[in-house]
Amino acid sequence: MQFENTLQFAQQLDKDDPLKDFRKRFIIPTVNGKEQIYFLGNSLGLQPKNAKNEIDKILNQWASHGVEGFFKGNDPWINYHDQLAKPLSKIVGALLYEVSVMNQLTVNLHLMMVSFYQPKGKRNKIICEAKAFPSDQYMFETHVKHYGFDPNNVIIEVHPRKGEHTTRLEDILQIIELHKEELALVLWGGVNYYTGQLFDMQAITIAAQKAGAKVGFDLAHAAGNIPLQLHNWNVDFACWCSYKYLNAGPGAVGAVFIHERHHNDSSIPRYAGWWGYDKTTKFKMEKGFKPMSGAEGWQLSTPSYPMYALHKASLDIFEEAGWDTIQKKQLQLTAYLWFLLNEVNKTTKDAIIEFITPQNKQERGCQISMLMLQRGREIFDALSKAGVMVDWREPNAIRMASVPLYNSFEEVWKFGNILKEIIEG
Repeated sequence: MQFENTLQFAQQLDKDDPLKDFRKRFIIPTVNGKEQIYFLGNSLGLQPKNAKNEIDKILNQWASHGVEGFFKGNDPWINYHDQLAKPLSKIVGALLYEVSVMNQLTVNLHLMMVSFYQPKGKRNKIICEAKAFPSDQYMFETHVKHYGFDPNNVIIEVHPRKGEHTTRLEDILQIIELHKEELALVLWGGVNYYTGQLFDMQAITIAAQKAGAKVGFDLAHAAGNIPLQLHNWNVDFACWCSYKYLNAGPGAVGAVFIHERHHNDSSIPRYAGWWGYDKTTKFKMEKGFKPMSGAEGWQLSTPSYPMYALHKASLDIFEEAGWDTIQKKQLQLTAYLWFLLNEVNKTTKDAIIEFITPQNKQERGCQISMLMLQRGREIFDALSKAGVMVDWREPNAIRMASVPLYNSFEEVWKFGNILKEIIEG
């Protein structure tokens, strides 16, 4: 499509948008009665308006039935998980029973390490991205120390080349090949939290498994953002949070994917809990752990149903909107944002912005990250004052994401022009 930098063009895109009415399903932050331009879905998604109603259903079930709410009423809690796994499996490209909604991201990463990081002899190395989000960094550090390893000797970080901000696929594959005799695990981020770079997960999976290693992904910035095919890519496992693009609320319940080929492998170690016990005999309280079939067998504790309800509120919207339709708008909305940002950058006499997110649609999702070469904090503060909510990362980066379910093309156009005025002013 040939984009235009006019309000009329943006408004026409909104008029033609099949998802235009879904914005009304979310609560948009306001200041002094004015809606803010909220480009922070990469940090915390907006609250669905139906969230309160879904929590009220849980509270009413509790009030009416007490503990029998697990089995009685219109929506027994014992089967609630199925309402989450079904839409999530579409979003991450999994079979229904390969998804389990449980815990939070870092807890799940540790649990997956128990099952899929099995160091033996010299095969004890882990390959990961350099400067991964602390959820990964601290998990790696403490987990390998538990085995008595020095993290500096076991964890291999792959860095961007000197003078570059993103990591080349060829370098990742080369490092995997170089360490293939010592490699136990490749655990990588699907989308880098800082640069917004989307990685070729299928290629990484093929290379890691060819080297004899297990492979997993942290999808915190990928789930609900970009198309995934975890089952078809043959990924061993993946973990993600649900409070960013999945709009399940601050500190929301996380989820895992475990490929079906691992479900009945009794040689795989796991930490066990009552809630992961075989559903048909769970309440016999018998000695000896017998896992539930599928990824749910990795569950530990009784879930928080208010958290489940918040997640359901958003997933219901995803289901109604349609994942394919959401992805089509994501591509167009992000492309329009790129178009306007490039327009801004071309008009400045001196270099103000350096984009560190790849513009190729195969290498990015919603997020765009900008290094501010001049007046970075000043520009960020001016954007905030003008009603634009974006993210500041030290020392000089601004991150943003236009999200297809609740951001509009007109907002993107307004943002581009506000940014241009601030830079020129």
